[in-house]
Amino acid sequence: MEEQRGLDLFKEDEPFVKGRLIVSIFHNESNLYSVIRIRVDETNTTYDEKEAVVTGYFPAIHEQETYTFFGGFQDHPKFGQQFKADRFQKDIPQTKQGVIHYLSSDLFKGVGKKTAESIVEVLGDNAISQILQNKSALEQVPKLSKDKAKEIYDTLKEHEGLEQILIKLNALGFGPQLSMKIYQQYKETTLDCIQKNPYQLVEDVEGVGFGRADELGVRLGITGSHPDRVKAGILYTIEQLCMQDGHVYVDSEELLVKTIALLQKNQKESIEFSSIANCLVQLEEEGKLIGDREKRVFLPSLFFAEKGIVTNIQRLLSSTAFQDQFPESEFLLALGRLEERIGVEYAPSQKEAIQTALGSPLMLLTGGPGTGKTTVINGIVELYSDLHGCSLNPKDYKDEPFPILLTAPTGRAAKRMTESTGLPATTIHRLLGWNGQETFEHDDESPIKGKLLIVDETSMLDAWLANQLLKALPDDIQVIFVGDEDQLPSVGPGQVLKDLLLSRVIPTVRLTDIYRQAEGSSIIELAHTIKNGKVPHSITQPQKDRSFISCKTGQIADVVEKVAANAKKKGYATRDIQVLAPMYKGPAGIDALNRALQGVLNPNTDGTRKELAFGETTYRIGDKVLQLVNQPESNVFNGDIGEVVSIFYAKENIEKQDMLLVSFDGVEVTYTKQDLNQITLAYCCSIHKSQGSEFPIVILPVVRSYYRMLRRNLLYTAITRSKNFLILVGEEDAFRQGIERVDDVKRRTTLMEKLMEVEHSENSARQVFEPSEIELTEGTIDQIDPMIGMENLTPYDFV
Repeated sequence: MEEQRGLDLFKEDEPFVKGRLIVSIFHNESNLYSVIRIRVDETNTTYDEKEAVVTGYFPAIHEQETYTFFGGFQDHPKFGQQFKADRFQKDIPQTKQGVIHYLSSDLFKGVGKKTAESIVEVLGDNAISQILQNKSALEQVPKLSKDKAKEIYDTLKEHEGLEQILIKLNALGFGPQLSMKIYQQYKETTLDCIQKNPYQLVEDVEGVGFGRADELGVRLGITGSHPDRVKAGILYTIEQLCMQDGHVYVDSEELLVKTIALLQKNQKESIEFSSIANCLVQLEEEGKLIGDREKRVFLPSLFFAEKGIVTNIQRLLSSTAFQDQFPESEFLLALGRLEERIGVEYAPSQKEAIQTALGSPLMLLTGGPGTGKTTVINGIVELYSDLHGCSLNPKDYKDEPFPILLTAPTGRAAKRMTESTGLPATTIHRLLGWNGQETFEHDDESPIKGKLLIVDETSMLDAWLANQLLKALPDDIQVIFVGDEDQLPSVGPGQVLKDLLLSRVIPTVRLTDIYRQAEGSSIIELAHTIKNGKVPHSITQPQKDRSFISCKTGQIADVVEKVAANAKKKGYATRDIQVLAPMYKGPAGIDALNRALQGVLNPNTDGTRKELAFGETTYRIGDKVLQLVNQPESNVFNGDIGEVVSIFYAKENIEKQDMLLVSFDGVEVTYTKQDLNQITLAYCCSIHKSQGSEFPIVILPVVRSYYRMLRRNLLYTAITRSKNFLILVGEEDAFRQGIERVDDVKRRTTLMEKLMEVEHSENSARQVFEPSEIELTEGTIDQIDPMIGMENLTPYDFV
């Protein structure tokens, strides 16, 4: 077929099997992963069976057609030999009878044998190729209507188009999975789009980086300072800087310097500074970048996210419905009733927090571990119910929404809110009705319904999600943001909680008194000492709730194993024991520790337990696993921890494929084998992934090999995940160095600045929100010294 169409994409000795479909065992419509059984007509391998199982990414295979699959046979531990197809081609019939049989098949509705014979009689044995090359060829066939001719041509193109696109994408170096992503983005225009501008892939297709697009560009003759290449380099550079370091904007000097470094790699010709400056201006004109008078450059999504946050905060703060709603005497009476009922006397700062929350449209509540944030949240909920005369039983609300909404960025944090308040809590994504893409059920046109909203773990809120939440709030809702400003900032761009606090435009109560310390928690004491940048002299001395085990990097896995095994012997469940580490690779990394811990906490010593291998990981029933991607349709989100409760082998189910069933606190999700990249073992997880969670026992290894990641806020966040026991493992000097190092990557945001300017200037709205008309022009860009920031670079940085 490829010789017939003038393509030379396959090696002569490349293994193949050719045949027709017997049965489709599995076909995933979303990514086209398929498992089929074919009748083997021909192969150049030593395989001598009449039938073969073929796996790979391809569209629905039709029984009437013959396909050639290229790839290789592999031995599956359970199902024997399978042919893993990297690519495929559909064979066009070349004999008279073959063409007639094909055109009169079920693929072509309304085309009988007589019509097919008349087509072949006029166009010959290569009728199909002629039609595909020139759809007017069918006009030569007598008595064939224009509508029928169009149907035949469209059907041929439909079945030929995707296959040929996938073949050509593979020849360009894309694997089957990524090829399907590209096809799903551009459909039938895929090849035209790539030929026209391969760098568009960087913007449109997740998984295609600048390097891959640049390889295509070279093959198509696009090199050096070509505008398409330069623009892609600029956009890729700013996105990397924002997503990796959490910035909302990038200084234009840094952007230009780093773009030059990116574009100069593997290029013989030098990259002209003026070409980058000109393309930067063009990108702003195209709406793909936004600049301001301070020569700061924004991605539009992040610029408008901060703008939206400010707009909606001002909208909510302008509400006067809650001021002096209840006289202080009425509040104090209600507070007294609550204290008497629950047997608690609130501290002055806690009373202030509760009163401020109930009398303000917006409030920030911050404090470290043990300062009583949960106690205050419960007080706010109870007093809101008392003062407003509303029930705290959701079942009492049949015809109207429950007035109190509790939410957090992660499922684990939401679960903790439910446990502490007894009220339903949900993730922010779930609250907003996220569809898994970029749209939400609730927004400014369809706000959520509620009267009081409490958002916990606000330090995890990035600019984009904060904007989505705020714009979905009705005007008459009261909102309390709760968080610990000393924890790690959000994974995504922005530092919303920190900027809100620094702006001082929202009523704020900081809880500083430590109550859990009074109960004898040395963990809380350690956390607050670290927060202040100090290392206690007693760090290595055993305490009743924490200890320090000194060991080197190569000993970490053995020590962690023994600590976990000892906790298990004492009756602690696997879910109660959590190891936290900052890095994935190396002998003390997350991957190695997970393998070691699985052997201790969930062994299969007698080999009788069900297992399912995926890559280098083997999953067993009882394994603790971590969700890595958002899956809103299953109510499971990135960072959720679950347990493998069942494994089904292909021979045991009608889908004829291996499957894993995971329970996330009662929410059960099924994973087919090709979906297992969405989860990983969770006996050890990253400190970032642990945010919003709390565990009875935390084991925290800290060694010098982690040095690149060790920061004060990282260690503080890890330690505050421990509820009852903390076991520090590693090197004391590494721990001390980590505490002394503050986060040296200062996030670049404008949220605080915008909030303060709006607060202090009635005429500042346009100055703050609107990008200046002349920020990025050739004149202003030319004023930037292209060598700024390049003093430490050498020619080798561009090789």
